Amino acid sequence: MIGYLLPTRDHAVRGDHDVTSLVQQARLAEALGFDSVWAGDSPITRQRADPLLVLSAAAEATQRIALGTAVLLPALRHPILLAHQLSTLDRLSEGRLIAGMGAGFPNPNTEAQFTALQVDFRRRVSRLTESIDAMRRLWTTDAVSFEGKHFTFHDVTIAPTPAQPGGPPIWLAGSGAGALRRVADLADGWLPYPPTPELYAEEMATLPHTVTPGLYATVCVDDDAERAQRRLRTSIERYYNLPLELVGSIQALFAGTAADTAAWLSSYPASHIVVRLAVDDHHAALEEFADQVLPLLRKDNR
Repeated sequence: MIGYLLPTRDHAVRGDHDVTSLVQQARLAEALGFDSVWAGDSPITRQRADPLLVLSAAAEATQRIALGTAVLLPALRHPILLAHQLSTLDRLSEGRLIAGMGAGFPNPNTEAQFTALQVDFRRRVSRLTESIDAMRRLWTTDAVSFEGKHFTFHDVTIAPTPAQPGGPPIWLAGSGAGALRRVADLADGWLPYPPTPELYAEEMATLPHTVTPGLYATVCVDDDAERAQRRLRTSIERYYNLPLELVGSIQALFAGTAADTAAWLSSYPASHIVVRLAVDDHHAALEEFADQVLPLLRKDNR
């Protein structure tokens, strides 16, 4: 399964706030044979269009393709409101939603976002786990009463309930012992971005077979591998305002030819790969990836 990350952040970085073009990209991804489209979440630190609203529009513009958040930050929201939004989106998409979630990467910029929204950054992980528990109850039970460290409510029922029984599958991001325990205990899927296939395989081996192994990877495809590397640097450093080498030590990044890109992605034992394209022209790059890389990935995964 191959997914495509809608360029919500890339558009905002360039001052392009035409949200309708993002919906057109979702429609194009479906027409080109992708299995899913995804949208990231960061209202303040790395500004972009709201992922749930973008995916709601994409749900109406598409028919087959899965819709995912890569990744949503539940700790910034109240679980009743988020459960209601995700349930409604699952209905709009007729059960095509994947709720990718994370706690928030530990750095000063992310902490500043939590501070601006008056959420204790130090408690973001426990807010995440508590929110998941509360939302799953709200998706499956009427008159829910919940008492936790962060949220307390009584006799709450939401409508509509999700189209998918039990609610949309929850995929958790993260790497390392603590994150992997949360994935094993709470998640239906795993969506990390380890910088090497070896680390990915090592961590994947600790998870139950019931967890769908996903991968979030950034690629830049070009016939000239050196030019691809230069384009990747420009895109990553503009996106994160950090050196490429630092980001590459944490995240799965690759620049090269179509054949080399397909081989690199296939080296990760993931069943669902979400690709972020490090480019300026996302329309052309999406078509190029579908034409040159997607067939090779399909062939490798037969």
